[in-house]
Amino acid sequence: MPNFSRRHASLALLAVLAACGKSGPTATAPARGATPQFKRYTGPPVTQVVVQKTERQMFLLNGQTVLRSYNFGLGNQPVGPKQFEGDGKTPEGLYYIDRFNPRSRYHLSVGISYPNERDVAYAAQFGRSAGSDIMFHGRGPEGNVFAPKNRDWTAGCLALTDQEIEDVYAMLQPGVPVMLYP
Repeated sequence: MPNFSRRHASLALLAVLAACGKSGPTATAPARGATPQFKRYTGPPVTQVVVQKTERQMFLLNGQTVLRSYNFGLGNQPVGPKQFEGDGKTPEGLYYIDRFNPRSRYHLSVGISYPNERDVAYAAQFGRSAGSDIMFHGRGPEGNVFAPKNRDWTAGCLALTDQEIEDVYAMLQPGVPVMLYP
């Protein structure tokens, strides 16, 4: 009798999982909050990301070869390095890709390792927080409202179009170094 119950439970689980899949070629985009379908990248690995804040250029590199480049928007106070939570600035310096968010309110997002120990220590000497959650992200509905009016609309993140963040999300891996220059 126990094997009979396990078999039924296994079949029920498979039926539930099958019901969660795409329902054929007429399936629509994922519902809000659902995990989006991801692009696949099969080219050379990205070995570093270089960001030139002043020029608003981001380069995804394999060694010294530029694989892709993008224009982007910055935090709402784009000049100078991020120092404190809420300052609207984008960090400068060396960080690393450390997380991926497929359910971002800005379509998709890729996190960098800000703040590092030096950032935390600097802010602490003023009794402040360095902030957190600096990402490369798309626009999503909110950004589609703000970006046409002001290129630099984020709280300190780097904003791409939704289509561009899909490429970046597919190309990057955890641990890739990100160098952000002024």
